[in-house]
Amino acid sequence: MAANKKILVLPGDGIGPEVMGQVRRVVDWFAKHRAVGFDLNEGLCGGAALDKHGTPLTDETMADAMDADAVLFGSVGGPKWDDLPFEKKPERGLLRLRKEMDLFANLRPAVVFDPLVGASSLKPEIVQGLDLLIIRELTGGVYFGEPRGIETLPDGTKRGFDTQVYTTPEIERVADVAFDLARKRRNKVTSVEKANVMHSGVLWRQTVTDLHAAKHKDVELGHMYADNCAMQLVRWPKQFDVIVTDNLFGDMLSDCAAMLTGSLGMLPSASLGAPDATGRRRALYEPVHGSAPDIAGKGIANPLAELMSYSMMLRYSFDLAEDADLVDQAISKVLAEGKRTADIAEAGATTVSTGQMGDAILDALDRLGR
Repeated sequence: MAANKKILVLPGDGIGPEVMGQVRRVVDWFAKHRAVGFDLNEGLCGGAALDKHGTPLTDETMADAMDADAVLFGSVGGPKWDDLPFEKKPERGLLRLRKEMDLFANLRPAVVFDPLVGASSLKPEIVQGLDLLIIRELTGGVYFGEPRGIETLPDGTKRGFDTQVYTTPEIERVADVAFDLARKRRNKVTSVEKANVMHSGVLWRQTVTDLHAAKHKDVELGHMYADNCAMQLVRWPKQFDVIVTDNLFGDMLSDCAAMLTGSLGMLPSASLGAPDATGRRRALYEPVHGSAPDIAGKGIANPLAELMSYSMMLRYSFDLAEDADLVDQAISKVLAEGKRTADIAEAGATTVSTGQMGDAILDALDRLGR
């Protein structure tokens, strides 16, 4: 790979810098042993940017993100900044990245590694072999719809309101991603909404159905209400291959799916934009687990979700499937050897620190990849 491929690294807040530090070690290993080199630029986002610049994301960092071939993100937020005005909160930095980069498709895989079957709160036969992908529409819906706000009513009470809104093109483009990815998996898409009570859900179901008929008849399509989907994820998750849904339901269902794997520390994600004329997509990769301020600075955070986000970056942004597979194999090998961070530790396992998990991954890469 040409070394001029640009990655913007944004460690962020909480445990973000700790887990990103271990991934930087793996990036260096690939540069040395696999000739997979990148131009890395590191910036600030969230609370870290607020503390230094007074804003959760500077215009300069936003410009760097727009110029990068991919953004590798850590985590954002923490109690230190809870009392700030809404528009100043650390999370606004991440939302700005998603919006201005037009990252409309959020990919959240939920995969249960065989050595971690016992870490799930569900019975082994329910989760063993689980491999599903939730695709969440990320730039529309109730998180961005207008009008929104809190108003004072004539009687002195208050009313809070948000607007759930979707257009046909917004639904079509995220559904296209779902159908295309399903073809590379088990060829099944489940579209999730609340068409029984929401007009936006009616439009969602109609649009996905029409798109399927026009372009994707070769892929199996099913529809499900969001509340039933939440129940089915706990009841029989292996019935799903690819789930596509809106911003709000995707946020909730992906966290539900996360716990099927035993820990939020095991969930990566990718957020993709539309391809340009050259086929290049803007993209941001981040773990699902958040900033976890309660364990920040203790050296016990699980770096594997951040590492799997790097694996997704190799796969989706740079078409390096063999190298992505190598990362995944190293993770599986370390877990099979019984090494665990505290969040996924079981009886008989060796509990390791964040840095020791990084050491183990590098050792596994040495054994697998040279």
